[in-house]
Amino acid sequence: MPRYVSQHTLACLTRQGAEALSKRLKSGDAISARRVLVNLHEGKMLVEFDAPGRDELEKWLATEKFHYEWLLRVELESADDGALQPV
Repeated sequence: MPRYVSQHTLACLTRQGAEALSKRLKSGDAISARRVLVNLHEGKMLVEFDAPGRDELEKWLATEKFHYEWLLRVELESADDGALQPV
């Protein structure tokens, strides 16, 4: 299944609020977050998703009212030795 990374801006969110958001992102069926990375000081969040396709992920984000700054399909990722491998 394709993998995507998105960036989001968080407004005045507490750690408890960010945790609730993370749980919500991870509870999806067809689309769910693999990993959620949060910086409360700067109000930014990166989310790594597994999704059938970009259109499906964009529709899901809109339905769930998750605004995003950018969305990137991941094609390659580094192995422990630094070599790039297909995702």
